[in-house]
Amino acid sequence: MGLLRDLDDEPAVLGALARGGGAELPDGLPDGLDTQLGPEFDGGVELSAGQWQKVALSRAMMREIPLLLVLDEPTASLDASTEHALFERFSDHARRAALKNGAVTVLVSHRFSTVRMADLILVVAGGRVSEIGTHRELVDLDGHYAELYRLQARSYT
Repeated sequence: MGLLRDLDDEPAVLGALARGGGAELPDGLPDGLDTQLGPEFDGGVELSAGQWQKVALSRAMMREIPLLLVLDEPTASLDASTEHALFERFSDHARRAALKNGAVTVLVSHRFSTVRMADLILVVAGGRVSEIGTHRELVDLDGHYAELYRLQARSYT
């Protein structure tokens, strides 16, 4: 939970759900925000993998402007259109936070559609940083990143 003191603050929770892409979740739950999640609990409700991912992202997004936000494959269970919309929102939010307080957002991903919008990309291969640059710089370098990017891009053409 990104900000425990706001755990029971409904507007703060709803704001975090919006930032995490789960604004619609409470409307589909029997008791809204008061619904117990998880079938292992008495009366607990099961969510889809994508819904659980949105809950996790929203928990991380409780702080409106965190100084550091680390996201590791944050959209692995989301469909392509939801992923795109979420990353548009993350990108905008990260840039505003950086301007406001120098915030840093670290995104770990194997999806090039995701990482290409980053200001700086670090390619890790063999346990070491092998390339650093923007998407354009790394494609122009024609190294490991460019090879993997072209491989993934072929799947979409």
